[in-house]
Amino acid sequence: MKRMAIILAAGKGKRMKSKLYKVLHPVCGKPMVGHVMDTIRAVACDRSVVVVGHGAEKVQAYLGDEVLYALQAEQLGTGHAARQAEAALEGEEGTTIVICGDTPLVKASTIEGMLKLHESSGAAATVLTAHFDDPAGYGRVIRGEDGIVKRIVEQKDCSAEETKVQEINTGTYCFDNRKLFAALGKVTNHNAQGEYYLTDVIGLLQEAGDAVQAYCTDDCAEAIGVNDRVALAEAERLMKERINRVHLLGGVTLIDPASTYIEADVQIGADTVLYPGTVLRGSTVIGEDCVIGPGADIQDSKLGDGVAVKHSVLDGAEVGTDSAIGPYAYLRPGAVIGRGCKIGDFVEVKNATLGDGSKVSHLSYIGDAKIGKDVNVGCGAITVNYDGFNKAVTEVGDGAFIGSNVNLIAPVTIGEGAYVVAGSTVTHDVPSGDLAIARERQVNKQGYADKIRARAKAKKERSN
Repeated sequence: MKRMAIILAAGKGKRMKSKLYKVLHPVCGKPMVGHVMDTIRAVACDRSVVVVGHGAEKVQAYLGDEVLYALQAEQLGTGHAARQAEAALEGEEGTTIVICGDTPLVKASTIEGMLKLHESSGAAATVLTAHFDDPAGYGRVIRGEDGIVKRIVEQKDCSAEETKVQEINTGTYCFDNRKLFAALGKVTNHNAQGEYYLTDVIGLLQEAGDAVQAYCTDDCAEAIGVNDRVALAEAERLMKERINRVHLLGGVTLIDPASTYIEADVQIGADTVLYPGTVLRGSTVIGEDCVIGPGADIQDSKLGDGVAVKHSVLDGAEVGTDSAIGPYAYLRPGAVIGRGCKIGDFVEVKNATLGDGSKVSHLSYIGDAKIGKDVNVGCGAITVNYDGFNKAVTEVGDGAFIGSNVNLIAPVTIGEGAYVVAGSTVTHDVPSGDLAIARERQVNKQGYADKIRARAKAKKERSN
């Protein structure tokens, strides 16, 4: 049976009080509508239509051409929004999922269970419901004596008796596609809000003698629709707990889950340990047996097995197996660190590669450079890569030794096994196996320090 989806993403989100379009607000590093699309992809829909309104171009820029789009120029309610997808889905046989773009916590496994019930029972509609102790603000699911869903009543239209009902509508549905659009054509706006409610379709289907099922989730978090910053923070908290649990069950140790932040698309290998204060973001991939943190902030980076990162920032970097980073290192975009390397305290690496076994242990800047294998870069050494107009490259061959406080003025090449003496400012290439010394010859002026002190003392006495 063909499966389709309508994602309702046209609301402006005034209560967010934000310049950012509501469904693009991130939850654990991914826009809410991105989480919803992940769920839809997981249940293998043949066609998806995203209903957009305010900020349509930004949603389209994010989602791209993977989906179809329908414009809701005026926000006249959820029923009106769903009807905008009619041109794309009209006449199709199959099941259509309708889901809101601001419900990032709905799980694919829940949708699969809902679809199974819907398709096996031959229902015209299936509603995803949940039980809340305090259902205020949610539409109530009204069942008949036989337990069958009769209708859904929005909070503002509830009678006193209906207000007491604790089973709520989450806003996610499965419909027989043809029956959905046939019923949408009959929906009116005779209600307190003056809007066309998608929920009215349930009553219309019942009146037509069609069966309506309800699939009740045991995870109330899936009912959260984000309409303001309070709900956004709650969705973030719940998603964070869910992500952490997945990694814990996958063999990752989180010393303190409450102080560990992992975004939705991060991958972590088994037996890796995350210490408090660790932040893992974007498309970061971390191998097995790593030790990350405390105080590590890693974004869009790839770490091999056995890597250690302590009190450091990595952004768009790659780190090879068994390398150690930090404390207080900064690996910027384009930093590629080989196997068994050491990047120590207060070292910054940008757009540079370091071969296996190389070490930059402290207080150095390596930018726009190609460093070979087994190179030692001493304390305070830097690549001088920018002349105020252009960036230039420094190349250092395998086995070279760069002494402390060395300036390598790019473009320059240090050959294999070459030795650059501490304190040198190197402006010319150093051939393989050579030693370079580029500093002024030391001159000691006998007794001159005592003369300076005597002059200073005499000047002070005269001023008094």
